[in-house]
Amino acid sequence: MMKKILLAVLLSGIVVSIGFAGGKAEEKGKAEFQMAAIFQTSIEEPWDGAIHVACLKVAKELGIKYEFAEGVAAADYEKVVREYSDRGFNFIIGDAFLAGEEPSRRVAKDYPKIAYAFGSEFKPQAPNYSVFDNWIHEPAYLSGIIAGTMTKSNVLGVVAAIPIPEVNRLVNAFKAGALSVNPKAKVKLAFIGSWFDPAKAKEATVAMIESKADYIFAERFGVFEAAKEAGVYAFGNMSDQNALAPDVVVTSCVWDMYPVIKNSVDMIQKGAWKDQDLKNLSMMASGGAILAPYHGFEDKLPAALKTKVADLTKSIMNGTFTVPVDESKPVSD
Repeated sequence: MMKKILLAVLLSGIVVSIGFAGGKAEEKGKAEFQMAAIFQTSIEEPWDGAIHVACLKVAKELGIKYEFAEGVAAADYEKVVREYSDRGFNFIIGDAFLAGEEPSRRVAKDYPKIAYAFGSEFKPQAPNYSVFDNWIHEPAYLSGIIAGTMTKSNVLGVVAAIPIPEVNRLVNAFKAGALSVNPKAKVKLAFIGSWFDPAKAKEATVAMIESKADYIFAERFGVFEAAKEAGVYAFGNMSDQNALAPDVVVTSCVWDMYPVIKNSVDMIQKGAWKDQDLKNLSMMASGGAILAPYHGFEDKLPAALKTKVADLTKSIMNGTFTVPVDESKPVSD
C-alpha cells in the first residue's frame, strides 16, 4: 500500500493519458522519437521516480514513445542499455551512479549517434554522453533555515543514503541553513548504506529521536512513520511528500527533472545534442529544484520565517544569493 501511495505522490501535479504495458508507456499515435529510461531501483524509489515522472510528462506533451526498465541488476545493466541502443532509441536516460557508470559509458562509445544522459557524479563523455544530477541543495538550505528556526531542542537530524557528493551537498546545505539562523543547533546524521531501505531509515530515525532530534531531513524514504509515532517533524526529499504524512512533513525539497528531459529532447530533435553537464537545468532558477508548499503547516510557521524563506528564494532565483556547494563528507554532531 505504501508503494502505491508513494507512486501517487510522485505522479501528483501531472495528468497523463499514457498506457502502461510490460514496462512501456507510449502516447497513442505516431511515435517516431523513442526515449528509454533504465532504473536500478523501482520507480517507487523517489530518485528514479522523479526521472520517470518527467519522462511521462514529456512523452505526453510531445507525443513520443517512452519505455522504461526498472529494478535492473548490476549484472544486467549493460545488457539493458545495449538492447535499447540496438533497437535504435533516440534518447536513453538512466541512473548511472555506482553500478551503471562504467556499463552505460561503454555502450555509449559504441553508438555515437544515440544521445545518452545519465545521473552521474563524473564528467560528460564525448561525443554523446551527458550527465545530470539533482541539485536540490538550494531547497535543502531553505529547509535547514526552517528547521533551525523551529527546533525546540536545538537538535536536528538527517537520514541519508551513502556519503557521495550528491548526498553530501544536500546534508551540508541543510546544516548550513540551520546554522545560519541558529548557531546552537546540532545535527545528528545517519547514513543507511542504501538508496532504498525504509526499515533501516526508520531505525535510524528512532535513534535520532532518542537523541532529542525534533526536525529531521528525510534524504531517504522511511523517516516519516517514526516521526509520526514520536510527534516530531520532517522534511521530504525528491518530491512533495506531504501526502505521505500530512501532520509530519513541513515541506519537501523537490527535484523536477522536466527541464532536463524536455530540453534534452528538444536538443536531440534539433540535431544539437552534445556531451554536456546538464546541472543548471536542475537548479531553482531553471525550475529544476523547488521548495514544496507548506500545506497544513502554512498557518503553523511564523510569518517572519515564511517571509525570510520567500525573500531568500527570490535571491537564489535572481542570482543575488548563492547556496554554497559543499560536497565534503559530513559528520554527525
